[in-house]
Amino acid sequence: MNTYILNIETATTNCSVALSKNGETIVLKEDNDKSYSHAERLHVYIDEVLKQGQIEAKDLDAISVSKGPGSYTGLRIGVSAAKGLCYALGKPLISVATLAALAQQVNENDGIIVAMLDARRMEVYSAIYNPDGTELRATQAQILDETSFSEYLEQGKVYFIGNGVEKTKILINHPNAIFIEGKLPSANEMGAIADYKYKKSDTEDVAYFEPYYLKDFVALKPKNA
Repeated sequence: MNTYILNIETATTNCSVALSKNGETIVLKEDNDKSYSHAERLHVYIDEVLKQGQIEAKDLDAISVSKGPGSYTGLRIGVSAAKGLCYALGKPLISVATLAALAQQVNENDGIIVAMLDARRMEVYSAIYNPDGTELRATQAQILDETSFSEYLEQGKVYFIGNGVEKTKILINHPNAIFIEGKLPSANEMGAIADYKYKKSDTEDVAYFEPYYLKDFVALKPKNA
């Protein structure tokens, strides 16, 4: 029995939609437009992905959505679209941690992975994973400095991925630090996680589900009077 899941990722500037079959992406449509054109493009991409996948919306098994952290507006657009589809089609809603899916883009068997998204000033949202996807440290909002992630860097290779890499590589100079640039969360990596959660019936309450905005920033040092 095949499982078809529509995956929606809008946590950053990348508007991304994928159709997965048994956890494997079979159609992907995405565009990283810096102007955040999700509101205009998301539903068009959903229609195109379903047509290319030759499946009708009513035949989907579930809808998965990137739950954050990320852009407030982007997350709201993605979650609203996913919830609307679930309501209309009577399908379950699955949430996928944005940073967990981002970490899946690192194809290495050694070391650890730090998935990170740019926040503001010298802040990032980050989470740490083993290569097998096991979470080593939960998502946090943190202010970067030269000592950030030092306990992990001393133990072995650390792969940094996401749009938080740009500010991180300026501060961290360590032989074990490997910076993977130009990567954003994509619906392409959501299918495997969503399929796993679907098989466990790990779904959300469509009426009450809200994105994970992670508003609790690390406090900044007070300005001098």
